[in-house]
Amino acid sequence: MKSINAQETCATATKLVLPNDTNTLHNLFGGQLMAWMDEIASISAARHCRRVVVTAAVNSISFNHPIKLGDFVTLEAKVSRSFTSSMEVIVDVFVEHQVTGAQKKANQAIFLFVAIDQLGRPIEIPKLLPKTDEGKERYDAALRRKQLSLILAGRMKPADATELKALFE
Repeated sequence: MKSINAQETCATATKLVLPNDTNTLHNLFGGQLMAWMDEIASISAARHCRRVVVTAAVNSISFNHPIKLGDFVTLEAKVSRSFTSSMEVIVDVFVEHQVTGAQKKANQAIFLFVAIDQLGRPIEIPKLLPKTDEGKERYDAALRRKQLSLILAGRMKPADATELKALFE
Protein backbone atom coordinates (compact mmCIF):
# COMPACT_ATOMS: atom_id res chain seq x y z
CA MET A 1 0.00 0.00 0.00
CA LYS A 2 1.38 3.40 -0.99
CA SER A 3 2.35 5.84 1.79
CA ILE A 4 0.68 9.27 1.84
CA ASN A 5 2.43 12.62 2.26
CA ALA A 6 0.88 14.49 5.20
CA GLN A 7 0.37 17.58 3.05
CA GLU A 8 -2.01 15.61 0.80
CA THR A 9 -4.38 15.26 3.77
CA CYS A 10 -4.68 18.99 4.40
CA ALA A 11 -8.25 20.33 4.51
CA THR A 12 -9.15 23.98 5.13
CA ALA A 13 -12.44 25.77 5.63
CA THR A 14 -13.39 29.32 6.57
CA LYS A 15 -16.62 30.15 8.36
CA LEU A 16 -18.32 33.42 9.31
CA VAL A 17 -19.65 33.50 12.89
CA LEU A 18 -23.34 34.43 12.60
CA PRO A 19 -25.86 35.28 15.37
CA ASN A 20 -27.29 31.73 15.47
CA ASP A 21 -23.75 30.42 16.15
CA THR A 22 -23.28 32.46 19.34
CA ASN A 23 -24.21 32.43 23.01
CA THR A 24 -25.56 35.35 25.09
CA LEU A 25 -22.05 36.86 25.27
CA HIS A 26 -21.87 36.90 21.45
CA ASN A 27 -19.12 34.26 21.53
CA LEU A 28 -19.16 31.24 19.23
CA PHE A 29 -20.77 28.21 20.91
CA GLY A 30 -18.11 25.62 21.76
CA GLY A 31 -20.39 22.91 20.38
CA GLN A 32 -20.68 24.69 17.04
CA LEU A 33 -16.90 24.96 16.82
CA MET A 34 -16.58 21.26 17.71
CA ALA A 35 -18.98 20.35 14.90
CA TRP A 36 -16.98 22.43 12.41
CA MET A 37 -13.74 20.81 13.62
CA ASP A 38 -15.17 17.29 13.36
CA GLU A 39 -16.36 17.99 9.83
CA ILE A 40 -13.03 19.35 8.54
CA ALA A 41 -11.09 16.62 10.38
CA SER A 42 -13.22 13.93 8.72
CA ILE A 43 -12.41 15.40 5.30
CA SER A 44 -8.70 15.27 6.10
CA ALA A 45 -8.98 11.66 7.31
CA ALA A 46 -10.95 10.64 4.21
CA ARG A 47 -8.33 12.28 1.98
CA HIS A 48 -5.70 10.13 3.65
CA CYS A 49 -7.36 6.78 3.04
CA ARG A 50 -9.99 7.57 0.37
CA ARG A 51 -12.52 5.56 2.37
CA VAL A 52 -15.48 6.23 4.65
CA VAL A 53 -14.24 7.32 8.08
CA VAL A 54 -15.94 7.58 11.45
CA THR A 55 -14.97 9.64 14.47
CA ALA A 56 -13.64 7.27 17.14
CA ALA A 57 -12.48 9.79 19.75
CA VAL A 58 -11.71 13.39 20.47
CA ASN A 59 -8.42 13.14 22.33
CA SER A 60 -8.17 16.79 23.20
CA ILE A 61 -9.83 20.08 22.51
CA SER A 62 -8.84 23.49 23.76
CA PHE A 63 -10.69 26.77 23.77
CA ASN A 64 -7.85 29.23 24.28
CA HIS A 65 -9.40 32.37 22.86
CA PRO A 66 -13.03 33.45 22.48
CA ILE A 67 -14.35 33.76 18.95
CA LYS A 68 -16.77 36.65 18.51
CA LEU A 69 -19.84 37.32 16.41
CA GLY A 70 -18.71 38.50 12.97
CA ASP A 71 -15.24 36.91 13.15
CA PHE A 72 -13.91 34.72 10.36
CA VAL A 73 -12.87 31.27 11.57
CA THR A 74 -10.37 29.25 9.53
CA LEU A 75 -9.99 25.58 10.35
CA GLU A 76 -6.95 23.67 9.11
CA ALA A 77 -6.89 19.89 9.49
CA LYS A 78 -4.11 17.45 8.69
CA VAL A 79 -3.47 13.81 9.51
CA SER A 80 -0.60 13.64 11.99
CA ARG A 81 -0.16 9.85 12.00
CA SER A 82 -1.85 6.73 10.70
CA PHE A 83 -1.93 3.34 12.36
CA THR A 84 -3.44 0.06 11.10
CA SER A 85 -7.01 1.29 10.52
CA SER A 86 -7.06 4.52 12.51
CA MET A 87 -5.54 7.93 12.07
CA GLU A 88 -5.01 10.98 14.24
CA VAL A 89 -6.02 14.36 12.81
CA ILE A 90 -5.00 17.69 14.32
CA VAL A 91 -7.23 20.69 13.69
CA ASP A 92 -5.82 24.19 14.18
CA VAL A 93 -8.36 27.01 14.46
CA PHE A 94 -7.51 30.59 13.56
CA VAL A 95 -9.70 33.63 14.13
CA GLU A 96 -9.63 36.75 11.97
CA HIS A 97 -11.36 39.98 12.91
CA GLN A 98 -13.58 40.92 9.97
CA VAL A 99 -12.80 44.65 10.06
CA THR A 100 -9.17 44.87 11.21
CA GLY A 101 -7.92 41.64 9.62
CA ALA A 102 -6.02 40.78 12.81
CA GLN A 103 -5.45 37.02 13.00
CA LYS A 104 -4.47 34.64 15.79
CA LYS A 105 -4.59 30.96 16.65
CA ALA A 106 -7.61 30.44 18.87
CA ASN A 107 -8.07 26.71 19.36
CA GLN A 108 -6.79 23.24 18.59
CA ALA A 109 -8.26 19.75 18.68
CA ILE A 110 -7.02 16.21 18.16
CA PHE A 111 -9.42 13.70 16.63
CA LEU A 112 -9.09 9.98 16.04
CA PHE A 113 -10.82 8.43 13.01
CA VAL A 114 -11.22 4.85 11.85
CA ALA A 115 -11.58 3.87 8.18
CA ILE A 116 -14.36 1.38 7.55
CA ASP A 117 -15.56 -0.84 4.72
CA GLN A 118 -19.10 -1.19 3.34
CA LEU A 119 -20.07 -3.36 6.32
CA GLY A 120 -18.75 -0.92 8.89
CA ARG A 121 -15.65 -2.98 9.72
CA PRO A 122 -12.24 -1.33 10.21
CA ILE A 123 -9.94 -1.62 7.20
CA GLU A 124 -6.21 -1.17 6.69
CA ILE A 125 -5.08 2.29 5.62
CA PRO A 126 -1.88 3.73 4.11
CA LYS A 127 1.03 4.87 6.27
CA LEU A 128 1.70 8.59 6.62
CA LEU A 129 4.97 10.26 5.62
CA PRO A 130 5.62 13.47 7.57
CA LYS A 131 7.89 15.87 5.66
CA THR A 132 8.16 19.05 7.77
CA ASP A 133 9.70 19.48 11.22
CA GLU A 134 6.28 20.24 12.67
CA GLY A 135 4.84 17.19 10.90
CA LYS A 136 7.56 14.96 12.32
CA GLU A 137 6.98 16.31 15.85
CA ARG A 138 3.24 15.70 15.54
CA TYR A 139 3.88 12.22 14.10
CA ASP A 140 6.04 11.23 17.08
CA ALA A 141 3.64 12.76 19.62
CA ALA A 142 0.72 10.83 18.11
CA LEU A 143 2.30 7.51 19.08
CA ARG A 144 2.80 8.72 22.66
CA ARG A 145 -0.86 9.79 22.81
CA LYS A 146 -1.96 6.41 21.42
CA GLN A 147 0.12 4.52 23.97
CA LEU A 148 -1.31 6.64 26.80
CA SER A 149 -4.86 5.98 25.58
CA LEU A 150 -4.19 2.25 25.41
CA ILE A 151 -2.78 2.23 28.94
CA LEU A 152 -5.77 4.17 30.30
CA ALA A 153 -8.14 1.76 28.54
CA GLY A 154 -6.33 -1.23 30.06
CA ARG A 155 -5.25 -2.49 26.63
CA MET A 156 -1.51 -1.90 27.12
CA LYS A 157 0.80 -2.43 30.08
CA PRO A 158 2.73 0.72 31.08
CA ALA A 159 5.98 -1.26 30.81
CA ASP A 160 5.25 -1.83 27.09
CA ALA A 161 4.80 1.89 26.32
CA THR A 162 8.26 2.40 24.86
CA GLU A 163 7.60 5.92 23.57
CA LEU A 164 6.24 7.13 26.90
CA LYS A 165 9.07 5.52 28.87
CA ALA A 166 11.61 7.26 26.64
CA LEU A 167 10.31 10.64 27.84
CA PHE A 168 11.37 9.85 31.38
CA GLU A 169 14.77 8.25 30.75
